[in-house]
Amino acid sequence: MAFAITQTCCSDATCVSVCPVNCIHPTPEERAFGSTEMLHIDPKSCIDCGACADACPVDAVLPLDRLTGGQREYARINAAYFEQESPEGTKSPAPSGPNFHAWGEPSFDRVLPSDFGPLRVAIVGTGPAGMYAAKDLLLHTRAEVTLVDRLPVAGGLVRYGVAPDHPATKKVGETFARFLTHPRARTYLDLDVGTHVTAEELAAHHDAVIYAVGAATDRRLGIPGEDRPGSVSATTFVAWYNAHPEVDPDAVGLSSERVVVVGNGNVALDVARILVSDPETLAGTGIAAHALAELRRSKVREVVLLGRRGPEHAAYTRPELLALKHLPGVELLVDDHDPRIGAAIDAAGPRDKAAVLREVPREAVDWSLPPGTAGRRRRIVFRFLSSPVAVCGGEETRAVRVTGDTAELEVPAGLVLRAVGYRGVAQAGLPFDEATGTVPHRAGRVTGRPGTYVVGWIKRGPSGGIGANRACAAETVGSLLADAVAGTLPAPAGGPRAFRRLVRRRRR
Repeated sequence: MAFAITQTCCSDATCVSVCPVNCIHPTPEERAFGSTEMLHIDPKSCIDCGACADACPVDAVLPLDRLTGGQREYARINAAYFEQESPEGTKSPAPSGPNFHAWGEPSFDRVLPSDFGPLRVAIVGTGPAGMYAAKDLLLHTRAEVTLVDRLPVAGGLVRYGVAPDHPATKKVGETFARFLTHPRARTYLDLDVGTHVTAEELAAHHDAVIYAVGAATDRRLGIPGEDRPGSVSATTFVAWYNAHPEVDPDAVGLSSERVVVVGNGNVALDVARILVSDPETLAGTGIAAHALAELRRSKVREVVLLGRRGPEHAAYTRPELLALKHLPGVELLVDDHDPRIGAAIDAAGPRDKAAVLREVPREAVDWSLPPGTAGRRRRIVFRFLSSPVAVCGGEETRAVRVTGDTAELEVPAGLVLRAVGYRGVAQAGLPFDEATGTVPHRAGRVTGRPGTYVVGWIKRGPSGGIGANRACAAETVGSLLADAVAGTLPAPAGGPRAFRRLVRRRRR
C-alpha cells in the first residue's frame, strides 16, 4: 500500500532525503521546489517502506488505507501531480527503480579546516528560520550557538502563528526543541536586542550574528477607517487565539453576526475556520483559554472572505481550501456577483485550486439580509473580484464598503479582520528596506555589516511556509562559514562569560 502526503505538509524535504526510490517530488534540486503548495508521493513508484512517514516532522505522510474523510482527496492529489502535463509539455517526474538520489543535507560546504577553532554564533529569533540555522550549525560544525528571543517562550511562528487546530504542524517545534538545550547552545529568552542589549554589544561577544526575526507586523490596507474600533489585523487575531504575551486577552470581541476578512491567503482561511468552528473541537488544543471562552460566547454566523482577485489567483493553498470543505456544520458559498468568477471556476484544470470550488454552491448574495436568514448553520462566503475602499461606522465598525461588479456596495459587519500579509520591522543597528520590509543582504550577508546575517522572512519577505526556511538557512549558514574560512569575520572583543554577565546586569 503506497503512502500519500496530506494537508499538513511543511515542505522541508526531510522525507525526500530518506526515500530510497526517489518517489517524492519536487525535490530541492528541482525548479518547482518552493513554488508548489506541498510535496507529493508517486503511488506507482512508492515501495511502502514507510521511511518518509517516520521522518516527517509534522505527521503529514500516511498510508493510503489510513486516509479518512477529507484526507482521501490527497490520494488523488498526489497521483495527479505525476499525471498532468507540465507547462513545458513534459510529464511531471515519475522516476522508478532502486536509485538513491543525491539530495540529503544542504549542499553548501560545511567542512572547516581541522585547526579551525569553534565559532561563536548568536541567532536572534527561535522560530523555524532561526532553529534551522541553529540545527545546521550544531549538527555540521563545532560552533557554539547563543539563541536569543525577546519573548519568554521559544518557538516564534510555530508557537504563535500556527492555528491551534493544526497540532500536527506545531509538532515541528518538537524537532527544534532539542537544540534549545544542546550542549553547545545557550538560550536566552525574554531578552530583546535593542532594549536589553544593543546589536553592537551582541556582535562584540560573538564571531557572527544571524537575525531570524521574521515579519512581526501586518501590511496596511491604506483605506479610510481601517483603524476604527472593530477593525483588527489578522496578525493580532492570530496572536490573540495563540496566547501571545503581547496581545491583550480582551483584544477581540465576537459580538457581531457577520465578520469580513480582507484577504485570500492561508492566514485568512485560518481565521475564517477558527471563527466558524465548533468551539468544543478546539477545547483539546493549545488555543488560549480567553479565546476559547470568547468563541463559546460568539455570535458570529457568517464570515466573508474578501478577495481582490479571482478564484484562479487566490493566494491560499489547495490543502487549506480543502480543509474548509470538511468543517462539520459549516456551509461554503461563492458570491456569484460577477460572471468572470463562475467562468474561472469552470475552466480550472484538475490541479488548479479554483477547481475545488466547483462543488461549492454559487449564488448572488443579498447583503441587505442579516446572516441568520441564510439558515441555521454557520457559513463562509467567498467574494472574489472585490476590494475594500473604506471601513464604515462611527465609534465602532458598521460595514465595509467594497467595489462590486458595476458599483460600490456596503457589506454590513461589526468586525473586520485585515489579512493582507505580514511585514518585517526595522531592527536597531541594521539597514532596512522600507519598500520590501526586509534587511538588504546578499546570500544572507547583511549589506555593510561584516559578520551579520539574516534568514527567514526578514531576509526574503513573508513568503514560503515552515519548510522553506531550511534551504534559506542553509544558504545563510553557508555564507557565514565561507566568510569564516576567508577570515572576514570581525574578531569578538568579549566571550561567553562576559556576555552572560552583561545580560544579568541589563535584566536587573
